[in-house]
Amino acid sequence: MSESSFTIAIPEEKLVTLRAKLDLATFPDELEDAGWNYGAPLADIKRLVARWKDGYDWREHERQLNEELPMFTRDIEIENFGTLNIHYVHQKSQVVDAIPLLFVHGWPGSFIEVRKVLPLLTAAAPEHPSFNVVALSLPGFGFSDAPRQSGFKAEQYAELGNKLMLALGYNEYVTQGGDWGHLITRTMGLIYGGKQDKAMHTNYPVAMPLSFLQAPLSYLWSFVAPLTAEEKAGQERTAWFQKTGRGYSAEQSTQPQTLGYGLTDSPVGLLAWIYEKLILWTDDHQWTDDEILTWISVYWFSRAGPAASLRIYYEMEASWYILLRKVPPIPTGISYFPKELMVVPKAWVRKVNNIVFESTHASGGHFAAHEKPKELVDDLRRMFGKGGPAYGVVPGKAGYA
Repeated sequence: MSESSFTIAIPEEKLVTLRAKLDLATFPDELEDAGWNYGAPLADIKRLVARWKDGYDWREHERQLNEELPMFTRDIEIENFGTLNIHYVHQKSQVVDAIPLLFVHGWPGSFIEVRKVLPLLTAAAPEHPSFNVVALSLPGFGFSDAPRQSGFKAEQYAELGNKLMLALGYNEYVTQGGDWGHLITRTMGLIYGGKQDKAMHTNYPVAMPLSFLQAPLSYLWSFVAPLTAEEKAGQERTAWFQKTGRGYSAEQSTQPQTLGYGLTDSPVGLLAWIYEKLILWTDDHQWTDDEILTWISVYWFSRAGPAASLRIYYEMEASWYILLRKVPPIPTGISYFPKELMVVPKAWVRKVNNIVFESTHASGGHFAAHEKPKELVDDLRRMFGKGGPAYGVVPGKAGYA
């Protein structure tokens, strides 16, 4: 399990192939008044393809990633699945007793989601805690190996996260996750909570509806209690997503290989598939074209190829809702952002979590670490800082300069 330093260095022939494929791109037609009603607009995709082909400089963005993010790889053995070579970012704070934190992304994110929060989390100051941050590329994402057989589920992702932290010398740690990262860190809390895993925080507070057997009084009260304006807006956001935004999930959960051919062979197809989510899942975030193209390029140049990242949906389809009904026995912090995909009543979230910290924000969407890095980091500092409900949860690791 020895560690190796890692530098992104995409072979030149892959850049040549990408440009050739972009040169040969064939675009579909579009209705004159389509807007976003039918998916990613043609004008947007044509603009981004033109930029990707002729103006976007991958080598410059590759250089920036290498300069900003201290990256490594390590072989980690997963029970019944052999050894996977895992890519991760590991940035230590200058604070001696900084809090070890594992940051876990989801789809269509990657390790680069940690870019904006990394310097904030590791910053040393007398007024707030500092963290040693580990941000892994999930198997099949970024520059990590992909599982080579079926059945790699939440328990295996959790085993990987725990073994990585232990291998780095962090025998006790906390976690932060969004999207699939929430389900993975939640599973870590269920398996390793109270032992190695001391607390968790998520910006994706999904939960199943209350049942009568689970919480009879809360269940009955939910029928008569008036909804707040925030809850009404959350219901509208959730209804929108359920009605018009879940098609991708149905395909990735049932036939990921079929979709994978298109995303692996066509950079335009991959761009459109993910660009749609970057726009619709955020809260009017003002993406630059190069931001988008770097995000997409990480998928295009990923070690296992874009199709590998889809399989997490297939593998987790039968179990994610079960995980949402189990309560991890560790302190849990929640950050609520109004343009998250599923904005459920807080009563649902509180019944299945040992919540010690909650923070509600006026804006922000699904990619909190990218959209609202300061707000997310401030929440973590308040949760784990002096006077916070999880202060000192990792023994000897207060994190103050």
